[in-house]
Amino acid sequence: MIRLIVNADDFGYTRSVNEGIVEAHRDGILTATTLMANGAAFDHAVELTRQNPTLDVGCHLVLVEGQSVLDPSRALPATLADTVRAVWRGKLAVYDELRAQVEKILGTGIRPTHLDAHKHTHLMPAVLEAVGRLAREFGIPWVRRPFDFGIDRGARVEKNVIGMGLRVLRPRFARVLRDLKMTDHFAGFLVTGTLREKNLIETIERLPEGLTEFMCHPGRMSDELESAATRLKQSREVELRALVSPEVRRAIERRGIELVNYRQLN
Repeated sequence: MIRLIVNADDFGYTRSVNEGIVEAHRDGILTATTLMANGAAFDHAVELTRQNPTLDVGCHLVLVEGQSVLDPSRALPATLADTVRAVWRGKLAVYDELRAQVEKILGTGIRPTHLDAHKHTHLMPAVLEAVGRLAREFGIPWVRRPFDFGIDRGARVEKNVIGMGLRVLRPRFARVLRDLKMTDHFAGFLVTGTLREKNLIETIERLPEGLTEFMCHPGRMSDELESAATRLKQSREVELRALVSPEVRRAIERRGIELVNYRQLN
């Protein structure tokens, strides 16, 4: 049996990103999303969640970019490199910050089913430990294991190299999160920023047996997104078109793939 969770990161980033995520769920194959507690459009995302009860919502834990939820007067490190240095030097209250983010989401009445991290910062040991602790404390059963299966011939060389290199971290993930749930497979990292109908169909055609999470970043363009500190801008509209493509839906049906979300599997 092949089961697929299609999860959109960055819910709450901007209103136009939120609208694209909801469109991909209503009209396409997207089954889940993860919400940024420090997102500029957090309240809008919460409103959309209430209007779309079939959209499965988790927490997109943020240690890179934007304001702290623990102390809104402070900014989080602006880049991934800055975050790595801050965590390494013990200058970032990782657990306290992430706990504040989970509590903010819970305070809206949303019961998150899964956790992942912006920029995959839970690849860092200190962050992974905090994420595992939070998952247990708040009864959030699923945590993303961000290791792509296989190699994508259409991905940039450096993406494939990074994807292969990350595999050395798998044993630690399994050990730290041994009592929590993770999907059998993961995909989407290699094509972040370059996802389109063609390579989405190629990914669908080579999905292995078991449960896979496919990470994506759909959205609508807007002035707010254009001015935001992200490289994923126009590419979000391209991803959205792929996710609502009838050809993509037919590819899923041809292989007999079951689209599911984390809530169904709890």
